[in-house]
This record gives sequence, C-alpha cells and structure tokens, in this order.
Amino acid sequence: MSWRARVSRSGGGTLGCGRSSHTLLGVDRRRIAYGLSVLAGVVVLAMVAAAAFTVWSVRRPYPDYSGTVEVARLQGDVEIIRDEYGIPHIYADTAEDLFRAQGYVHAQDRFWEMDVRRHVGAGRLSELFGETSVESDAFLRTLGWRDVARQEFPLLAPPTRRYLRAYADGVNAWLAGRSGGDLGLAYTVIGLNGADTAPARWTPIDSLTWLKAMAWDLRSNMEDEIGRALTAGSIPPERVEQLYPEYPYDEHPPIVSDDYLPEGPVPELVGTDGATLDGRALSALVEAESAIAAVPPIVGTGEGIGSNSWVVDGSRTATGTPMLANDPHLEPAMPSIWYQIGLHCRAITDACPFDVTGFSFSSLPGVIIGHNDRIAWGLTNLAPDVTDLYLEQVEGDLYRVGDGWMPMETRRETIRVAGGNDVTITVRTTRHGPLLSDHSSELRDVGATAPVEVEADAPAPVDEYAVALRWTALDPGRTADALFMLNAARDWESFREAAAMFEVPAQNLVYADVNGNIGYQAPGKIPVREAGDGRWPVPGWTGEYEWLGYIPFEALPSVLNPDEGYIVTANQPVTSPEYPFLLTADFDYGQRAARLHDLLADAGPLDADTMLAIQMDSRNPMAETLVPHLLALGDLGHYYGDGLELLRDWDYRQGPESAAAAYFNAVWRNLLRLTFHDELPESQWPAGGGRWFAVMEALLSEPDDPFWDDVGTDQVETRDQILRTAARDARDDMTRRQGKDPKKWAWGRLHALTLTERTVGDSGIGLVEALFNQGPVEVGGGSAIVQANGWFAMDGYETSWAPSMRMVVDLGDLDESRWIDLTGVSGHPYHEHYGDQTELWRTGRSLPMRSSKEAVRAAGVNSLLLVPPVDQ
Repeated sequence: MSWRARVSRSGGGTLGCGRSSHTLLGVDRRRIAYGLSVLAGVVVLAMVAAAAFTVWSVRRPYPDYSGTVEVARLQGDVEIIRDEYGIPHIYADTAEDLFRAQGYVHAQDRFWEMDVRRHVGAGRLSELFGETSVESDAFLRTLGWRDVARQEFPLLAPPTRRYLRAYADGVNAWLAGRSGGDLGLAYTVIGLNGADTAPARWTPIDSLTWLKAMAWDLRSNMEDEIGRALTAGSIPPERVEQLYPEYPYDEHPPIVSDDYLPEGPVPELVGTDGATLDGRALSALVEAESAIAAVPPIVGTGEGIGSNSWVVDGSRTATGTPMLANDPHLEPAMPSIWYQIGLHCRAITDACPFDVTGFSFSSLPGVIIGHNDRIAWGLTNLAPDVTDLYLEQVEGDLYRVGDGWMPMETRRETIRVAGGNDVTITVRTTRHGPLLSDHSSELRDVGATAPVEVEADAPAPVDEYAVALRWTALDPGRTADALFMLNAARDWESFREAAAMFEVPAQNLVYADVNGNIGYQAPGKIPVREAGDGRWPVPGWTGEYEWLGYIPFEALPSVLNPDEGYIVTANQPVTSPEYPFLLTADFDYGQRAARLHDLLADAGPLDADTMLAIQMDSRNPMAETLVPHLLALGDLGHYYGDGLELLRDWDYRQGPESAAAAYFNAVWRNLLRLTFHDELPESQWPAGGGRWFAVMEALLSEPDDPFWDDVGTDQVETRDQILRTAARDARDDMTRRQGKDPKKWAWGRLHALTLTERTVGDSGIGLVEALFNQGPVEVGGGSAIVQANGWFAMDGYETSWAPSMRMVVDLGDLDESRWIDLTGVSGHPYHEHYGDQTELWRTGRSLPMRSSKEAVRAAGVNSLLLVPPVDQ
C-alpha cells in the first residue's frame, strides 16, 4: 500500500512504493523538469515583477472550510467538521451523500494531485507537460490501465458503482465554475505551456484507473526479475545468485508459523478462466509446486518500498485490549500520498454502514487504512509474484507459439501534446500480455541479455526478442468492492469476506476488534505456474511456463488469535517453505521484522506511547556485523583513524544527531561502491538495503571471494584491503561534506529529507521550487531499519523513502488512538495545512485520532454545511 510506480533500481514493497527519486509512475520527472523550465522561467519573471500577484496567485485557490454550499445531487444536508490541522470528519444520512462529500473535500484540498494521478493512469501526462512526457505516456498506454478500468466497472457490485458515481458527483460539484488558477497554483504554471487548464469532469473510471496505478506500484518482484537478467549480461548466473541470498528462517520468522498453515488436502484451484481445475491438473500442479517449494526462497525485493504493521492482543497491552500499529514506507512527496479523514453515517444501517476513520487516497472514495467502530486494520505489501516477463521471438507483428507463428493484437493510441503535435503509437500484445519492450529501453536490454536457451532448430526467421508482461491486474477484477466491504466490516468473518475480494494489489492484512481478537489474512489473486519460480524471464514460445490457475482464497495463509499474542508483518515471507504453494521467491530479507519481534517480545505492557516509540526505532542491523571488522583493521593513523573511533562505543542507533551513524553509512556506501561497481551494470549497482546487508554478511566471512577484487586493477584485492580503503574514503567524504572534526558530524544533515512536489516542484527554477517544496529536514533511521527513512547508496545519502504516515489504534478506547501524516491534508502551497504535520512526524510525535462524534465536535475549528440545491 509505493504506492507510486516507478521504473526503478530497487525492489517492490506497501502501499506499499520509494525508488528512484526522479520517477513518478514510470515517468522520468527530469523530463518533466526540462519541459517546465522555459515556462517556469516566465513565471519567475512575472513573480519577481509583481510580488502582489504572486501572493494572490498562491492564495487564490484556497478552499473555504466554513459556511454553507449547495452541492448537486445531495439527498440531504452533510456536515464537515475540521480540527486544528484541517482534518475533516463528514456526517451524512446516506452512504451516497457521504462519498459525495468526500469527493468534494478531496477536490477542495488536493485536486491538482488528483488530476495528475488520472493523467498518469491514462497515459495523458503530455496534455499537461508537453512533448517531454510522450515517451512515458507511450509506456503507460501500453499497460492500458484505463482500458482495464472500463472493463472492470460493470463487474462491480451495484453499491460500489453507486459510491464511485457519488464520489465523482462531489468532485464535479467542486469543479463547477472553476478553472485555471482557481483550481491550484500549478495550473497557473502549466497554463503558460499551452496546457488546457479547464479539466474534464471526474468519472468513476478515473478512480478505478488510479487503483490500477497503485497495483502497478506494488507488483512484487518484477524489478528483481529484470535485475537478474541484466546482471547476467555482466557476470555468470551462479554469481548473480550470490547477490540474492537464501532467507534465514531460523533467524527471521515468517508472518504465519507452520502451526497455523492449512491442514488436509490442497483445495481445488481456480483456473485462469475462472473454472475449477480437474483432478489431473491438480495432481500435476501439486507435483510442480512441491518441486518449486523445495528451492529455498530468495530475497531481494522491498528495498525501496515496504511497510511495518503489527497487532498485539490484550495480554500484552496496558489496557487489556488489542492495539494495532501501521506505517507504510513510500517515496516522500509534497503533499503526502495520504489524506486523513473520518466518514460517518449518522445512523449505522445496512444502507449506510460506515463509521470509519483513517487514511484515504485523494482519487478514491472510502478509507484504505484505519478503523471503524468495531474493527481496525493495517496493510503492508505481501508482494506475491503476480507478474511474469515472457521473452517472445518476434518477426514484425508475428510472434512464435510452439512451432508456428501467430499475429499480435495491435491497437493505435493517439497522445495529445500540450503546445505540440499529436503523436500516434502502436501497442502490440501477445497471448501473455502487452510488449513492454516496445516502449522501454531497459526491457529491450532484458530481451537481449536474458539467459534463455533457444533450440538450434527454432523456426526461422527470428528478427528480435521482445518482452511481454503477464500481470494479474491486467485482468478486470473487483478490488474496489473489497475496499467498501472492508470499511463496513464488523467482525473477523466479514473482514475475511472483504479480503476474499481483495485481488490486486495483494496486501498483508492485520486485524483487531473491540471484542479482543487479533488476526492476519493474506489475500490476492496469486498465480500458480506450470513450471519455473518467477525469478527470471522465461521463453514465451514453449508453453512450459504458463499459469495454471490461482491459489484459492481458502488456502491462503491466515491466523486468528495466535498463541504468541502478537503478529508482525514487515514484508518478510508469509510462511516457511512448508506452505504448499509458491507466493514469491523474492520477499524482503526480514531485518525489520526480526527487530520488531525482539522489541515486542521484550516490551512490558504496551500503550500508545510505547507503540509509537517502537515505530521510531533506529538500530542498524548491519552495523552489528560490520563494525567489528572495521575495528579490527588496525591503526589507520590519526586522521583516518578518528572516524573509526566514533564506532567503538556506538549503540548502532541512527538518530539524526549521531556522528557515528554518519561515518558508518559513509563507510557502507563506499564499501558497496568498491566491492560491486566494477562488475555490475550501473543500473544494478547496490541500493544498500536489506538484500545487500545479507550479501555483505556472507562476503565478510569469505575474505578472498572474487567480488572483493577490483577487476580494473592488476592486483587481486582482498576483503581487508577493500575495508581499509572504504574507511579512508569515508573519512575524506565526511570531511568534504561536514568538516574535519568528526564530533561535529551528524547523520541527519547527511541524510536530510526534502519534500518535493512531483511535477512543477521539479522545475529546476529556484523560486518556483521554493513555492511548492519544503525542507530539507534532518531525519534519522535508514534502510532495512524499523524507522525506515531509506536511501539509495548509488545516488547519495539523502532520504529517498520514508514512513508516509504512522498510526496506532487503541481498540479499548478508539479516541485514544494516534496518527500522523508526513505533510498535511492540504495540497495548496503555503496553506496552513500544507506541511503542518511534518515536524511532528520528524520527531516521532502524533495527533489524536478522534473518531467519536463527541470528540470530533469538541475539537472542531471549522464547520462546512453541504446542502442540496433549492431547485433540485
């Protein structure tokens, strides 16, 4: 639950998306920046010349939080109460009015964000940003999210369709009579580039398309599949495998222990056509999957996207009732991806079953993570392998199937370009899915380098190899139904009914209720393969690697009230290899999960403050392994040795003020550079997260491993030579960055977080960026650490992903629950709620997560009444 999709250098993780800081849903933001630079320069000149105009332009779109507004199609009055941080709670008599008001409120605060999201999902960014976005749009059109969303809408339950239409009504009620700078400051900027600043009406398809975009962001191990193939072009496959170590189940426990795995025969599988597979297919499947399960799972995903969640029962809390914590790790942005909200039917009935408070996405009705009056839930990315890359032998618009050739499906797409001419592309699709390599240079490289043997008597001619994507989310589904069912669930049974509809993206669902129960459920549409484990691209012409069906929901891992009294999900494996199906071969390596187990097991009675403190834990698991090797290097001299002296009494915690953490991470970055950059392709240089912790732990015990040798020199380097060089280079690096005195170094200054608006905030023009962006702010934590302010070692030390929010729910007294957002509810620059939660977030503080009407009304600062038009 990042959740934005990016063409990345690291793995997939929750809601859970951060990877390269330069990409947005497959879009290179540097291209957008280039395209905006000229028009941004014009804006700068105008702003410098007329400061009063600047102030007016900034404040012009600010919404009214008080008063009375007529909203078309409302059935009755709706009250919106906002607290001192602008967080709205909505009260309505019908579910449709509730979601109309949510659409109105989202548009008030975040319409620019919503508009960009729908343009991304539809592959229409060029309409906003001009010709520099055409290549990105071509890739997104190839995926065809909006086409799938159109097919999906009529499959949804009637209430879901009504709620999506009502949400669109609310957005459009706010849009009525507004355009250009009335909508947001960004429209003033892009209007100078010839973009149309009178947006189209919002539709339910816009909401469903964004749900597909989020699924792309959490699509599991596709990056690892690509990475293996590209790396195999530089080093032998057996050395590639060395970079994806086996998972240590004895050290880092899975989410669900073997004691809670389903017993008895494997349930019948659902085929790809929706029908139950017959016994012969089932027998073949069980044999194949048993062979796959015997292979130790490999970990490599989740370095850039992940999340923490855990739930504890009353035996471990001070109140004697359950508590639930969640903090999804995503690429930071201005504003945050989340929007805090309360949605309350004035009377809970079958027709209006919602009394929910939590974190929503602008663009979608309902709450994604939160609680209602009976249950609470949290999400982390389960990251099942729901994608496969098929290498296709291609000749023109033909592709090989067995010993013959079949025509591809083709369609033409026209991309409108602001300030330029339309561009028409052709999208080609095989039986496995769209050809991504037609519009991705990286995937064209995969087609050229993936280690797939081709038989000598292959049908000729073969011009080229292309890469097709098979992905569950490209089949229409009913995940939107699951969201509303989850919001209205009353107990474990109705929670699981909602989970059964949660197809894509599959998330680890943790659960707690007011009756004292805690639980975990793995949902999702997870394929079962005839052969292979999804770790490498496979030949598409042989028919050996097809999907047989999907794991039945009844066979997916689940546990209610485990004996341990708590459940931890942090993107680690869901089960041990004893589970009869393969969920994925690429989980997170489990350092965060293991640390959370230790902290929860050692803690006394837990309360909200303790839970929040655990979320801020900054202990680096790699330091405990690496520091002894560094201290054993011997005398490096006064200048080079004084960095190492910082490590002697270090507790391995990475607070923002820590000098030792600053030096250690400088060593770590240089160590990765010296060890791997000489042999790996640049796109696969180490990011430095959990997988690389595991790789380096193994290498440290092998001082003469070939990876230590720098192939660019005549001599053969060993481990200690590389460690010594890394320690010296780190000292020089810190001297250049923060001065000669190690006592004045600080990890937070090195590891600062800048909150960047992802479009015009990347313009490269200082004054424009100053209007839209905030920071830098000094933060602690790091990669594969509970306080997951992660960074990419190949790029620098700056924070690249972070806890996008934090939440602790107290099921004994819901008004005692706590929450905090990375930024604030407003998407309007310089608005009082644009970044008013950031400092609280940075320092580990939080806000009351009020949900009862009494608490909400007592804290109310503004009240807005939405009413039906008099003449309706």
